[in-house]
Amino acid sequence: MQPVIRVKGLSKRYRIGERRNASLRETLTETIKVPLRLLKSQNHEDNLAYIWALRDVNFEVHAGEVLGLVGSNGAGKSTVLKVLSRITRPTAGQAELHGRVRSLLEVGTGFHPELTGRENVFLNGAILGMRRSEIVRKFDEIVSFAEIEKFLDTPVKHYSSGMYVRLAFAVAAFLEPEILLVDEVLAVGDARFWQKSTDKMRELNSRGMTIVLVTHNMWLIQTVCTRGILLQSGHVVVEGRPQVVIEGYRRLAETQSSTERFTSTEDWNTKGEIRSLQLSPVGKWVSEREAASDSGIVLSFTAHVPTCPRVRAYVRVATPDNFVLFTAYSDVTEVPAEHQLAFKATITRLMLRGGDYVIWVGVCSDREQEEMLAQAFLPLQVRETGGSHPEAGVFWNRADWAVHRVGSSTPDSRP
Repeated sequence: MQPVIRVKGLSKRYRIGERRNASLRETLTETIKVPLRLLKSQNHEDNLAYIWALRDVNFEVHAGEVLGLVGSNGAGKSTVLKVLSRITRPTAGQAELHGRVRSLLEVGTGFHPELTGRENVFLNGAILGMRRSEIVRKFDEIVSFAEIEKFLDTPVKHYSSGMYVRLAFAVAAFLEPEILLVDEVLAVGDARFWQKSTDKMRELNSRGMTIVLVTHNMWLIQTVCTRGILLQSGHVVVEGRPQVVIEGYRRLAETQSSTERFTSTEDWNTKGEIRSLQLSPVGKWVSEREAASDSGIVLSFTAHVPTCPRVRAYVRVATPDNFVLFTAYSDVTEVPAEHQLAFKATITRLMLRGGDYVIWVGVCSDREQEEMLAQAFLPLQVRETGGSHPEAGVFWNRADWAVHRVGSSTPDSRP
C-alpha cells in the first residue's frame, strides 16, 4: 500500500552564533563584497556555526496510522513537523505527503491575528480547498467544540492562548483534512479540553485520518498512537510499537541522568525506607510479566519509619511519564517502638487499558502528602483481554443495567 507520508534522507541544518549589527553603509559595502567573500574560506562567516537538527531521517506513514514522535528537548521532533508542514525547507532529503494536510503547531500559527475567529475559520477552510458550503456546514460544530461563542467576532490577537488553541484544534479537526500534524501545543489547554481533544483524535483516526503527533506525554503515545519513533540529536534511534518506543525513551532518560527519571528516591528516603517490595498476581495473568486488564495485584512491603508516630501507606498507579491514575490509602496506623511496619495491599481488578504503568508504594504522615516519608516503585505491564477494553478513556469498567418501561417496575426484556 502506498504511504501517505514518505520521509527519505531528511536533514536540516541551522546556523547559530552572533552576527554583528551593521549600519546601512556597512551593509551596502558588504553586499558589494559578497562575490569576493564567497571565494574565501568558510571560516570567515561572522563567527557563525552550524547545528544539525535532523540528520538522515527516514520513515513512512500509511493511511489511518497515528505516529507518535518522542524524544528529549532539541531531539528534532518539532523540526520534523515543520518540514512536513512546509514551514521549513530541508537542507537535504525530501518529505512527500499525499493528501490534504492540516497542521497544529505553535500557538499563533495558521491564523491571521487581525481577523476574527469567524473569519479565520473560513480562511483556513479556503486554504484547505474546501467550498464555502462545506465550511458553513461544519461551522457550528467548530464553534461549539472550541467553546468561543462569545468571542467569535473578536480578532484572534485578543484571544488567550487557551482560546486560541481550542479554536485552532477545532478548525483542524472538523475541517477534516486527510493528514493532521499536531505538536505539543495541546499542553496549553486545560485538562478537560486536553481529554476532549484526545478523544476527538481517536474518533478522527477511527474514521481513517492519518495523524502525526509530537508529545512528551507517554500516555498519549501508549493509548492513541499505533506506532512511534524516538529521536535523539536529530537521528531515529527506535521505531516500532508504542511500548517499544516508550521503553527506549525510558532507557535514554536513565542514561542521560544519574538520578531516576521521576524524582530521586534518595531524597524521599531521608526520613524512612521501603524494604522487601514484592508484586504478586491476583487472578490469571497473561504471562509472568504481564497482568490482564481484568486481573489484579498484591503489593507487599515493609517500611522503616524512624521519626513519625502515625502514618498511612498508599499504592499509586501512574503512567510512565508520572500522570497519576489513582491512589489508594490505608487507614492511619501507629508506628511501634521498633519503627517498622509490614503492609499488604490487594487490588482485585486493575481495570486498566493495555500498556506500561508504574506502581508506587510509600508511607506518609497522617496528613497524607504533606509529609512524604518513604517511597519506591515497580514497573507493571498490562495486556488487554477480549471484551474488557473501552472505546476510549483511561480505564474500562462494566455495569449491571436494569431497564424498565416508565410506570412499570418489570424489567424490559428487549435489549
